[in-house]
Amino acid sequence: MIIDVHSHAWDHKKHFTEDSHRQAQRARGGEPVNLTVCYDEYRASATPEVRTIVFGGKARLSGLWVEDHYVANYVAQHPDTLIGFLSIDPTQDGWEHEMHEGHDQLGLVGIKLLPMYAGFDPHDERLGPLWNYANDRRLPVLLHTGTTFVSQAPLEHTLPRHLDRVAIRFPEIKIILAHLGHPYEHETVAVIRKHLNVYADISALHYRPLQLYRSLMLVQEYGIWDKVLFGTDYPFTTVQASIDGLNGLNGMLEGTALPRLDPKQIDALIYRPSLELLGLQ
Repeated sequence: MIIDVHSHAWDHKKHFTEDSHRQAQRARGGEPVNLTVCYDEYRASATPEVRTIVFGGKARLSGLWVEDHYVANYVAQHPDTLIGFLSIDPTQDGWEHEMHEGHDQLGLVGIKLLPMYAGFDPHDERLGPLWNYANDRRLPVLLHTGTTFVSQAPLEHTLPRHLDRVAIRFPEIKIILAHLGHPYEHETVAVIRKHLNVYADISALHYRPLQLYRSLMLVQEYGIWDKVLFGTDYPFTTVQASIDGLNGLNGMLEGTALPRLDPKQIDALIYRPSLELLGLQ
């Protein structure tokens, strides 16, 4: 079975502001962008056994806001294949109520955070209720780490090193650092190597193959393949494209003396039992 730990549920027109639309176009060379999620399109790129963690996102600063009800309704339409996470923007009033509602009433089983996009430090003392809630209810927490095209999102808040402080305080929480923290992969490797329950995903990285090769070689040299999870970041890319990208990394090394990534470890990454690791069986 393949577990995609990183996929979205949103409607581009409803959930993004006009400014975020414009910035997304700038990131794609000025081309029109439609990031609306289509379940049938997603499944067309995935084998039948794929199960998928989905979330929306809340970041008022960057112009993204998806109510948890929307995600819960999306999951309810496809309960055999989808697993829903709630989202929180702790810079906004009422976030603690939304957290309780998302889990206790809507049945969402994890938390997605966007520290850079919303403008907060994940280790801020004011987020104590969030981390205590996740700890007490055994909710995994996935955070965006790494770069962005959104100009008002502070890079300082996205650095993987900040999760070291969180993991020291809450060592039992399952934490996932999205996108291997690119281009700060060295920080991500240091953090996930150090903490038993901290992982990273490889979502939305395959279309930078040289960078992904270097990142996974760092993972390989530190011996922490088991801490890396498969994810896509759909609708930015798909399951099959992500698998093809991973399997093609060694091919670009032909004619060089560069070391190869272990193909058995790449296969193990794709088929990692992530739901079991995250306590979501």
